[in-house]
Amino acid sequence: MKLGINLLCLTDLVTEAHLPMIEKIKAEGYDGVEVPVLSGDPDHYAWLGRALDAMGLERCTTSIIPSPDVSPISNDAETRERGRHHLDWALDCAIALGAQSVGGPIHAPIGHFTGAGPTENELAFGAEAHRALAERAQANGIYLSLEHLNRFETYFLNTTKQCRDYARRVDHPACRIMYDTFHANIEDRDQVQAYETVAPHVGIVHVSENDRGIPGRGHIDFPAILGAVRRSGYDGWVTLEAFGAGLPAIAAATRVWRPLFPDYETLFSESAAYIRRTWDEAGAERTA
Repeated sequence: MKLGINLLCLTDLVTEAHLPMIEKIKAEGYDGVEVPVLSGDPDHYAWLGRALDAMGLERCTTSIIPSPDVSPISNDAETRERGRHHLDWALDCAIALGAQSVGGPIHAPIGHFTGAGPTENELAFGAEAHRALAERAQANGIYLSLEHLNRFETYFLNTTKQCRDYARRVDHPACRIMYDTFHANIEDRDQVQAYETVAPHVGIVHVSENDRGIPGRGHIDFPAILGAVRRSGYDGWVTLEAFGAGLPAIAAATRVWRPLFPDYETLFSESAAYIRRTWDEAGAERTA
């Protein structure tokens, strides 16, 4: 298992000013970071990759589809083409960063709704775009980790059954699913069963508490979930996702307007200790 942390708890664009805080993340025993790619260019992420190399931190990325104007699932061909260009930009940044995965809801415009679920056309357009992106990602030693979101953030991929079916539709080994405990807590009735549904396709596990704060302080049953993860044979990234208050680029979707942890030091240290302890205990139960 590799322990990661999504840097959206700090910022939506990592700059030199954030490096001292990332040093603290490294000191707490995290193996790597999940870098938000919401703006910037490949040169910026190449610089950041060098800085993370110097710290000894591995990395993945997380991105979004920011608006309906760049949607790879649009019925309009020009809009779909802009969406494909946006996905290529996100992958270019990930390649420059030296990332292992491009994750997040890179399937449908975040916070945009049509009044219905995904259509067959949208599913087909999305699968075509992600198959092409996965092919290019694989050629660069990267895989995709598509993240399901709850129904208040998107209409495209909500449940783990939808994720499983979509991964089968894309049908490419570099197109995987990011399992997120926050969203599954809303959309799936049983998280153990939900994880088992999508387990063969999982590329990253997001540990995110029901209030988006420090895991273990809320009501999500992480021992049961991580037990299911370990039983499946998964041994990859287990990544903390918590949010700071009011990041403009994602506030419209996350609706985070208040502090969810007392300070960064507590978030980093308590979360790392809890996740590693829970992972180890799940492993001990498996071998008992």
